[in-house]
This record gives sequence, C-alpha cells and structure tokens, in this order.
Amino acid sequence: MVFKLKRVIQRGSKGKNDEKTDASGSAGVVPNVSSSGSPASAGQAAGTKGGSNGARAGPAAGVPPPKAVGGPPSAMQPAGRYGAAGGNMPNGAFETLPSFRDVPTSDRQSLFVRKLALCCHTFDFTDPSKNVREKEIKRQTLLELVDYVTSGTGKFTETVFEDITKMLAANLFRTLPPSSHENTGSDNFDPEEEEPTMEPAWPHLQIVYEFLLRYVVSSETDAKLAKRYIDHSFVLRLLDLFDSEDPREREYLKTILHRIYGKFMVHRPFIRKAINNIFYRFIFETEKHNGVAELLEILGSIINGFALPLKEEHKLFLVRALIPLHKPKCVSMYHQQLSYCIIQFVEKDYTLADVVIRGLLRYWPLTNSQKEVLFLGELEEVLEATQSREFQRCMVPLFRQLGRCLNSSHFQVAERALFLWNNDHIVSLVAQNCHVVLPIIFPALERNTRSHWNQAVHGLTLNVRKMFLEMDQELFIECQRKYLEDEAKAQGVEEMRETTWKRLEAYGYQRSSMTYCHIVDGVASAASLKQPSTDRSPNTGPGCQP
Repeated sequence: MVFKLKRVIQRGSKGKNDEKTDASGSAGVVPNVSSSGSPASAGQAAGTKGGSNGARAGPAAGVPPPKAVGGPPSAMQPAGRYGAAGGNMPNGAFETLPSFRDVPTSDRQSLFVRKLALCCHTFDFTDPSKNVREKEIKRQTLLELVDYVTSGTGKFTETVFEDITKMLAANLFRTLPPSSHENTGSDNFDPEEEEPTMEPAWPHLQIVYEFLLRYVVSSETDAKLAKRYIDHSFVLRLLDLFDSEDPREREYLKTILHRIYGKFMVHRPFIRKAINNIFYRFIFETEKHNGVAELLEILGSIINGFALPLKEEHKLFLVRALIPLHKPKCVSMYHQQLSYCIIQFVEKDYTLADVVIRGLLRYWPLTNSQKEVLFLGELEEVLEATQSREFQRCMVPLFRQLGRCLNSSHFQVAERALFLWNNDHIVSLVAQNCHVVLPIIFPALERNTRSHWNQAVHGLTLNVRKMFLEMDQELFIECQRKYLEDEAKAQGVEEMRETTWKRLEAYGYQRSSMTYCHIVDGVASAASLKQPSTDRSPNTGPGCQP
C-alpha cells in the first residue's frame, strides 16, 4: 500500500514558477508498513479540538539550540531551544522565499537552510482565522522542502543536519493534550467507543512528518553523520508522541520509527529497550496508551528479522513484556498485533511454546467473555506451531482450562473452544496423548451433551465426543464408566448432605422451641416474685407448664 502527499493549493496571484513548484511537489511515494490505516491527506483540516503545533514544545536533550540561518532576522521569533513559538507576526516579516528553481544550483543548499529557518516558526491552529497568510506560506515552504529532500540533489553537510533537527524539533516535539475523558474526570472510559481528539495543526504536521520520512530514507542522508542528531534523545521524543490520540500521527510515527530502526543500526538496542519501558509502564502502572498497537506492529517486523538461535535478551523480552501484555482489560485494542509477535517467537523457536501457553493460562480471563474468545484464537495459532514434546509439558493445565471453556454459559466461548478440534495438527497432538487428555476433558463433554442450552454447542460437542470414541473406543468406554461412577458417588454425597442438613434443621428447631419455653418460664417466675401473694394457686402460673 502506498500513499501520496496531496495538496490544497490556493490559486490567485501566483506566477508560473509557483505553479511549476506546486506541480512537482507530489512526486515520490513511500511504502507503508501496514494496512491499518493511511497516514491521511496533507492540507486536510483535522478539526478544531486540541492545541497548536509546536506551541507546546518542551526541551529535548541532545538537540542543539536554534539560530536564524539565512533570511531576514525578523522572520524568526526566539522561543527557547526549539525555535520560534507563538502566532503573531508583524506584517511583511514572514515572506515567501525564492523557489529552488529560481536560484543557481550552488545556492540551493543555502536556500534550503533559509527555508528550514522559516519553517521553525509555529502557529496556533485553534483559531482558523489567525495568521492565514503566514500559515499558507509555511505550508508551501514545507512542501518545497519535501521536494528538495526527495530529489536527492546532493549530500547533506553536518551543518544542514543540525538545521534539519532544529526544524523537526520545533514542529513535532510538544506536550500532548490530555484526552477527553481526563478533562471530564470520567472513570467510565472505553477506548473502543471514545472519539479520538484530532490534531488541529495537522495541515503542517503531516508535511513535517513526510519531510522526516523522506529525510530518513534518502540515500543522501549519511547515517554516520545523521546519528549525532537523530540520537537517543530524538528517538525518545518520537516515542513519546506515540501516545497521540490522532491515528494519522501514529501511522506516520510507526513508519518513521521503523525506518530509523532499519537505517541506524547503532540505535537498535536502545529502541527495543525504550519500547520495553513503555510497555512496562502501560502494563503495571497506567493501562492507558494510545500507541501500543503501532509499537507492536513495529516489533512484529523486528522479531521477524531476529537471527537464530534467539538471544537470551529476546526471550526475556517475550516473557517480561509481550506475555504480560495479555493482562490489561483493553487488550482487544492491540491483540491482533500482539498475537502476531507471539507467533513469530514460537515459529522461530518451538521450545518457547510451553512458556507461551503457560503464560496465556496465567492471564486467562475469568469474567470477560470477549477477551476469552481472543485468547482461544491465539491459543489455536500457538498450538499449530507446537511440537509434541512441548505439548506434553503443558497439556494437563491446558485441557483443564479448555474443559472450563467447554462448559461456559457464554455460547461463543464454548463454541470457540470446540472449534479447536477442527484443526488437524491439534487433533494429531490430542490423539498422541489421548490417554491423558480424554480423562480430563470427558466430564466437560458429558455435561455439555446433557445440559448445555445452546443447540450449536450441543451439536459440536457430540462431534468431538464421536472423534474421541473413534480414537480409542476402549479408553472412551472406561472414561464413561468412571464418569458414571463419579456421578453416582457425587449423587450419594449430595443425598447424605441433604439428609444431614434436614437433621440439623430439625435439631435446631427442637432446640429453639425448648429455649423459648425456658425463657418464657424464667420471665414468668421473675414476675411472680415481684408481685405480692394473691389467691392465685402456685401451680397455675402463666408458664409453659400448667
């Protein structure tokens, strides 16, 4: 799947050179790493909620302080490390710079630096009527920068790397606004139903992300020089942006981080560790993060490229980060990507199947039926890659849990568990270990055939029961006999319990009646002692005895 950077161009008092520049701006396509959504069109207004692009910028270690390089000084407003901030520009101070086609080749890199300096200024997009002219000038300039990087006109110098980093930091690195449910203080937050807050500065942000993507993948970008500026601090700030609610921004970040991981090999261990830390904080502290699915999608590609045999570091990542990601209640938001990562590990090293299955059993949901169906689907994929030896290590706890799933009153859970017997590889594993599996699963099958309310579940259960009968008829009959014996014993125990309770109830009733009579006699005796003697006979008191 590919996407193109579209444009919204205001026609009016433009010359021919401007039109030529506009026409060349959409050249080049960049492959996307997934089909989970396009990074969206440039120039499209993204709503009116949220903050402003760059106006919330905070400091990031490792990014050099900006300086106005080329162009009139009035085009830049100082605002700390990351360049200009704010939106009020004096009239005439923010002007369009010449097109790259209008200057000699020798002057183009100098003009490139001037355009970078101009684009360091950011605007408030919460007010669409504010700085309209300046916003359009910056948008056109950003498009020209994208064209310049895509054209590959020459190697970038180290000074240019520094200016590029300033512009990127000024526009991208910012404090994300709180989500809508945090603003209202509501505890009933459902990420699947909540509408995301779209970034109002997206008309500029999208082009800046496109510039960064083209810059990273460009053959003119020397990784040995660029790594001094796309450093650990830069990567951390990019990872912070994955918590953005805007899915268009996360899609771009996913593609860019994947490209950085591929180009800057020196950063690979650090990127994996930083993603680990995000997962730890999400699992054990917040359980709230918007970018878990995108990060897992990147990791799926990374895991796919792991060399064999797997390093111990990678196995620890599976045990400490990926398997515990099944714990949060919002796992459905990223389960598809998580399941892919898990399966990649098992396919690369089948001995990990036992670890993965026991991990799933550890975090198996007790009351969330939707989550339970997801677990059963993932379990089937893991079992498809499981060998006989690993299956034997975990089959006892596994089929105890599957027995509980078979008897679930939620028909989708019971149905999904029974569908496991449609998988030939799983049936083969079960047949090899039928003497262990059938005694565990047989009571659940019998209960379903007798009392499950759903007709589809009842029919599937009969099919599985028939399958076991064909596997080992003698064992099946033995399990049936034992089940009937256990049922008779259980019925006898239940009858004894009923009899015992009846005796206890009768004894308790008798004791309570006797106690009541003693209390009444005591009260009557006390009353007779307080009153003077009358004609009443001593044997005709108001007690229980006449």
